[in-house]
Amino acid sequence: MSSLDPARLRALLAETADAQQAFLAELVKVPSDNPPGDCAPHARRAAELLEGLGFEVERHVVPQDKVTAAGMVSVTNLIVRHRFGDGPVIALNAHGDVVPPGEGWSQDPYGAAVVDGVMYGRGVAVSKSDFATYTFALDALKRSGVPLKGTVELHFTYDEEIGGEVGPGWIISEKLTKPDAVISAGFAYAVVVAHNGCLHLEVEVKGKSAHAALPHTGIDALAATTKVLEAIYAYRDTLKATVSPTKGIGSPQITVGLISGGINTNVVPDRITLRLDRRIIPQEQPEAVEAEVKMLIEKAVASYPGASVDIRRILLARPLVPDAESERIAGILCRNASEVVGESVLTNGVPLYTDARLYAEAGIPVVLYGAGPRTIEEANGHRADEKLRLSDLRLATEVVTRTLAELLA
Repeated sequence: MSSLDPARLRALLAETADAQQAFLAELVKVPSDNPPGDCAPHARRAAELLEGLGFEVERHVVPQDKVTAAGMVSVTNLIVRHRFGDGPVIALNAHGDVVPPGEGWSQDPYGAAVVDGVMYGRGVAVSKSDFATYTFALDALKRSGVPLKGTVELHFTYDEEIGGEVGPGWIISEKLTKPDAVISAGFAYAVVVAHNGCLHLEVEVKGKSAHAALPHTGIDALAATTKVLEAIYAYRDTLKATVSPTKGIGSPQITVGLISGGINTNVVPDRITLRLDRRIIPQEQPEAVEAEVKMLIEKAVASYPGASVDIRRILLARPLVPDAESERIAGILCRNASEVVGESVLTNGVPLYTDARLYAEAGIPVVLYGAGPRTIEEANGHRADEKLRLSDLRLATEVVTRTLAELLA
């Protein structure tokens, strides 16, 4: 346990509640949609706000060739370091890039309107909220005067929506950081210790064009692709029989999300391209899953005479699997969250994937926790009218501050 008195902490956080809300509103008002992924302006504004609170901010501009290869326009990752004394380094990571707002909003997605104690805006829950959670947790620790041993780092990165390779992946590979543990952005009361991995493949089925009046003189790539789709959907049905023992994960999934191809209405299509998403549960081996899906596709195409196929990996994100240290940190978070929230807060897994996995792949224990309601669905994450109860922001900030104080006691 830490020596940070809960009543004293609540008083410290109350002093900055209005400033924290204003800080979050400013972040929501600066678009950082990914795609297109022009995120340097948001990083610039975030750095200004952090410096206004007295933090020293490192701006790490990712080389343009890496940014372009990732399909983005600009990326500047931010790191703040505050050393209290000798001891472990605990990093807090949140991402500032967001999915485009889409249609159906009742509020301006960049307006940060507050209605009945709820702030609306794209990214207000996932995960600009945790820029505010983590910043003001560190601010409270600094102002508390409690003697601590160790360092807190803030990692604010900008490519989670496309996988994280030029965000956490880049700052780790460039050896800009080597924390002992990480708390990464959350989206609900639960503490997340596991999540799915994900395989993205681009499949190009190739045939031979011909006049639509003489289709037998060509090789219909679309007809061959129907064999692939039939095989994929039959395979999807078999995945239901496999259920992860980790609460919240469920079964593996496969989805064909994009299809394009053809030349013209009156031409037998010579090539069809599709992209698929295969979710990998923590109990599966990613390379084995990739080999299985590729074999399935190749076999289906081989059943259509003359057709051929090229398969390219776009992404292989490994599942997040807990270890002893991440489970210890999760236990501290759960205990503090239960006390602060006033109800039992437990660990679970989620069926999506996040850039937190990149810390785990580097051997760094990581758990996910931050501002959010009881479920991500309540927050409308990635949907119209994304929202966050400001009371949940305050609760999460108190939980994170208490946990940091305990980890660095």
